[in-house]
Amino acid sequence: MGVEEALRIYRLLLDKTRAAVMGTTCERWLFYSDGVPTAETEWPRHLFVEHNQREGDLGLRMEDAFDRAFRGGAERVVIVGSDCPELSSHILEQAFAAMDNVDFVVGPASDGGYYLLGMKVFEPAVFSGMVWSTEEVLAQTLERVRAMGKSYLLLPTLADIDEASDWEAYQQRT
Repeated sequence: MGVEEALRIYRLLLDKTRAAVMGTTCERWLFYSDGVPTAETEWPRHLFVEHNQREGDLGLRMEDAFDRAFRGGAERVVIVGSDCPELSSHILEQAFAAMDNVDFVVGPASDGGYYLLGMKVFEPAVFSGMVWSTEEVLAQTLERVRAMGKSYLLLPTLADIDEASDWEAYQQRT
């Protein structure tokens, strides 16, 4: 698809993620992989608490984000990436509301992973030793949640964008 088209799609996914997150009433934390920018970005600074993402694999980065949020006083934490164009504010609000009744909330991705993970108590065991970016991530995560004796709710299954074919399929659905 080429670099320019991939960058255009990436920016569109960021726009969709930002719109979904800004439509919620929660405190919003934004984690940058290449350091917090010094200049103003499309992510309004007065609406987001900005952080540098830690080094390491996806699991270590998510674990650290949850840990920081809970240490910062959060009672419920939901994490999303920026590769799910059908993520909405409604789904995010549903995730937070679900934690009135369950310990975890998971948004399954159609490729076997997840686009959203929420928890109301920090449980790092869901991240350790996981082989990321495989079709078993969701199933392994749910096994770990059940093994801890915790409850969970599954949100609607959505597709994330990892490959050009994922983007093409999304275009056909919309």
